[in-house]
Amino acid sequence: MSRSPEKIEYRIFMKKIINLIILIALIASNCGTRADKDLSGTSAMAGKSGTGEIIFREYQHDFGKVAEGEKVSYTFIFDNKGSGSLILSSAITTCGCTVSRYDRKPVSPGATGSIEVVFDTSGRRGMQTKTITVKSNASTPVVILKIIAEVISTNK
Repeated sequence: MSRSPEKIEYRIFMKKIINLIILIALIASNCGTRADKDLSGTSAMAGKSGTGEIIFREYQHDFGKVAEGEKVSYTFIFDNKGSGSLILSSAITTCGCTVSRYDRKPVSPGATGSIEVVFDTSGRRGMQTKTITVKSNASTPVVILKIIAEVISTNK
C-alpha cells in the first residue's frame, strides 16, 4: 500500500505545525515565571514585606590629581531607607580599568552597605570620568555613581 506524495507532504506539514504549537506553549509557560522575579532573582512574594530604598551619601567622588600607573580606590556608602531588604544585583563599571566590589548579602531596613570602586590609572592621561551603574531591588532600581580623576603623566 503506497502513499501518495500529497499525503506524505501533508503529514510532514502537520508534524511541523504540532511541533510549532508545542514550542510556543513552552515559551509561553517560561515567560510567566520570569515576570514574577525582580532584579535580584528573588521572587516577587519575598518583596511583599516592603521595598528597599537605596540612598548614597555621595553619588560622585573626585580623586583630584593622580599619577599615571597609580591604583586609587573609594568606598561609596549607602543606607537602606526602605521598609524591606535591599539586594544589590550588580555594580557595572564603564571600563575595564575600574572594578567594583560589594557585599551580595541583603541589607536590612535601616542598615548601611558599601561599594568599593578601584580605578587603575595605567595607560590613562588627562581628565577621566568613569561611571558605575548600580542595580538593585530598590524602589529606584538603577543608580549611577561617578568617579573623576586628573591623571598626570609621570614621563617628562
